[in-house]
Amino acid sequence: MMTAGPMAFRDRQAEAGPARPGGMADLLSMTWRDLLFAHWPVAAETVARRLPAGLSVDTHDGDAYLGVVPFVMSEIGPRGLPIGLGFGELNLRTYVTVDGRPGVYFFNLDADDRLGVFVARTLFRLPYYRAEMTVEASGEGTDRAVSFRSRRRSATAAPARFEATYGPTGSFSTPDPGSLAAFLSPRGGWRPERTLCSRPTASTGRLATRWSTSRRRST
Repeated sequence: MMTAGPMAFRDRQAEAGPARPGGMADLLSMTWRDLLFAHWPVAAETVARRLPAGLSVDTHDGDAYLGVVPFVMSEIGPRGLPIGLGFGELNLRTYVTVDGRPGVYFFNLDADDRLGVFVARTLFRLPYYRAEMTVEASGEGTDRAVSFRSRRRSATAAPARFEATYGPTGSFSTPDPGSLAAFLSPRGGWRPERTLCSRPTASTGRLATRWSTSRRRST
């Protein structure tokens, strides 16, 4: 179990942006709410050893970054239809380039929706895992406070637990070009196991978090 207070950026609402023809964002629309970007700098060579062929580490001021990103995905549904679902999601990511274009590589994604996990794994080859999540939120704007709890429930992945409380401490604004916030948030296009595009508004924030993971022993 660990505790930390890293740099945090939070996006109240960001919709899936343009994608390659035939990609997920061509089929679905969605809204991301109560999103936290919690990031830690990591040596680039450490991340590079864990990436598949064809991906290169993207860095900011010489550092690679690992991000833990909890949020609520809501209003999920086929584009143009007035129906939508919603559930909590938690992902572990890093930042990469693909043929010179910026992207996001997901090490894993936990979600509180059996059907969503099945579709993401089957159709889009994303490393999604089933988890039980509780999300409680109160207040609006800079008074927003979110409590997010997740416990992985998958027979095919190591157990993992995550708890965080977070919220903004300043007003929301578009990140300045070249800033760390800009590096971490806008990433274009969709490819399996790689990236979703978002239109970010960010705020520095407060964060208290703890998590635990364990490796499965081979038999």
